[in-house]
Amino acid sequence: MSIIEVRDLKKVYNGNVVALKGISFDVERGEIFGFLGPNGAGKTTTVHILCTLITPTSGSATVCGFDVVKEPDEVRKRIGFVPQDISVDDDLTARENLELHAKLYHMPKDLRKRRIEEVLELVGLQERADNLVKTFSGGMRRRLEIAEGLLHNPEILFLDEPTIGLDPASRIVIWDQLKEMNKEGVTIFITTHYMDEADRLCDQVAIIDLGEIRAMGKPGELKEEVGGDVLFLVTNDSNKLLEKLLSLPFIKDAVSQDGTLRVTVKSGEKVIPLIFEEARNLGVNIEAVSLSKPTLDDVFVKYTGRSLRDEKIDKVERFKQYMLMKRRRR
Repeated sequence: MSIIEVRDLKKVYNGNVVALKGISFDVERGEIFGFLGPNGAGKTTTVHILCTLITPTSGSATVCGFDVVKEPDEVRKRIGFVPQDISVDDDLTARENLELHAKLYHMPKDLRKRRIEEVLELVGLQERADNLVKTFSGGMRRRLEIAEGLLHNPEILFLDEPTIGLDPASRIVIWDQLKEMNKEGVTIFITTHYMDEADRLCDQVAIIDLGEIRAMGKPGELKEEVGGDVLFLVTNDSNKLLEKLLSLPFIKDAVSQDGTLRVTVKSGEKVIPLIFEEARNLGVNIEAVSLSKPTLDDVFVKYTGRSLRDEKIDKVERFKQYMLMKRRRR
């Protein structure tokens, strides 16, 4: 039996705001499962339901064989949760934060002491255990939160956008630590809108957008479904060229995004000269062209018709980073 089973899960807020539109998926024990999608896609709502923080409008979900609505206490005993917003106490040391968290789980004193040392070592914070958290970097704070989530030996660790606002070096450190935890047998459920994170870290991903799961599978298999190479063309008349490209047998797919054509082909090097010839025949000038291999962003485009890397998401991300930095300076 899967460690997480979700069937036709729906969530509606205030009677008319639909966050989830009946999603279904399974997570296998021992895997790293990624929920990939933009802000507002339904990722956090799903995690909050699975962690028994909110109840679904309809549908069902079980975690470790227990119903999240009917048996929430049993679910909570078996999960760890790292929220999107940093919640550790700045005025306590790392060890004191862990002590407080352990007491909330009613851990016996001897076990508490041993587990605190174990998780501090696991996340690489032994040398800073007795320093105030207010002196920590963003990456160290996030690692401390992961330590809190692992303190009571959960079967599943849920992480909601765990590397948001972190620098690339800190993100890689956390990725490596999550992989080590997974090797120890912890199932990991991670939400992210970072494609490289999902590609590098996850055994399986579900692409979610506007409350619906659009695709699900192993990252490599999903990229293979896109097929071939991807060309990006900047032209003086993208609509005119797009119409022509869609009629050509060697073009697998083509979409226009903010004036740039994204064209999927079997062999980019061979097709580029043919596209230039077609553009000349139409009187269209190709101003720039680039070639890339399929990515999870290409998968996202295939199933949603738009890129995950859009300006709206970037603005949300910048605002979140600003708020996180503002909170840390207080």
